[in-house]
Amino acid sequence: MSKRRVVITGMGAICALGRELETIWAGLLAGRSGATPITRFDTSQFATRFACEVVDPPPEGYFSVLERKRLDRFTEYALYAADRAVADSGLDFEKLDRERIGSIVATGIGGLSGIEEQYAVLKERGARRVTPFFVPMIMSNAPAGQIAIRFGIRGTCYATSSACASAGHSIGLALRTIQWGEADVVVTGGSEAATTELGLAGFCAAKALSSRNEEPTRASRPFDRERDGFVMGEGAAILVLEEFEHARRRGARIYAELKGFGSTDDAFHITAPAEDGDGATRAMKLAVKESGIDLSTLDYVNAHGTSTPLNDKIETLAIKRAFGDRAAKLMVSSTKSMIGHLLGASAAVELVVTALSVSRGVVHQTLNLENPDPECDLDYVPGAPREARVRNAISNSLGFGGHNTSLLVGKVD
Repeated sequence: MSKRRVVITGMGAICALGRELETIWAGLLAGRSGATPITRFDTSQFATRFACEVVDPPPEGYFSVLERKRLDRFTEYALYAADRAVADSGLDFEKLDRERIGSIVATGIGGLSGIEEQYAVLKERGARRVTPFFVPMIMSNAPAGQIAIRFGIRGTCYATSSACASAGHSIGLALRTIQWGEADVVVTGGSEAATTELGLAGFCAAKALSSRNEEPTRASRPFDRERDGFVMGEGAAILVLEEFEHARRRGARIYAELKGFGSTDDAFHITAPAEDGDGATRAMKLAVKESGIDLSTLDYVNAHGTSTPLNDKIETLAIKRAFGDRAAKLMVSSTKSMIGHLLGASAAVELVVTALSVSRGVVHQTLNLENPDPECDLDYVPGAPREARVRNAISNSLGFGGHNTSLLVGKVD
């Protein structure tokens, strides 16, 4: 059986720039940073006191009182984004065979706020006062399962968790599920809500975060010589993947075709990337090989681009190794420069952005790239967004544990 083609027909997201796709896209093109001082808890004892928090959450009443008791924030974000994505796709699940629909949704950390809240209950009020909803609230597969319940999805359903590559793996496996004929539609993506006291303390202790507390909007500066760490982000992005003929028959609007997926590991260090960029290089090459595209038609790389000293120069090296002479002609930009690092959800929101670039012929800028690092010498689209033909594009995600994923999307041939 020949491998089936897969397209993106619906997308939804929520992050620091808003809760609607068009609002987020407009914010990116305007070069608006979502970084602000953290308001959710007292940060006076922390080395970093800002993040890209979701400041426009799902509206009051969107979730019932009972749902709020049962759902951690990361699941609320996932459900909201899934509602938007399914509506955007125009699919009516009531008219489909729901055994042919899947739900594969990632998280890197899971229900951290629920863990903190219920641990406080345990210590202050005793074991009998811990909510019976605690375990199903914080488990990493909660978003995938809750989305399946919400839409009556009865096909394959599970979570992936591989740090910052988590959603890359969920989307890649959703691609495979449709290619192999196990489903016609898969709701996929990732969600994260780790901007909590414990989450922030952990990343501060690891010295992974920018400490530019006096000017948070200038803190995330991928590929810049003065970068000093990433900015925490939160939110979710969900995509509806659909078998191409299934989408074509119903006249669906198609954002882009998902043409290739590469997945590797560095086998080097639990937090640092391999110094030669080999794992990331191989992931990109695998995605290109599967897609079958000519490298001359690859126009854009949505970089992992974390704004950490190691990542940016090693990812630059990996892009050069993967694409040779073509690397100098590619547009490369970092969405994290404006929305922060969504950890396990980052690959999903960045693929949404990449698909919009393919669909609309615009690449957003890398914010705060003012003093380029000599070791980062590609075209990172500084200063302003760029109108350009984007025939094919790659979105990279490189996670703690040495996990690397690359997703290749492009125009439908």
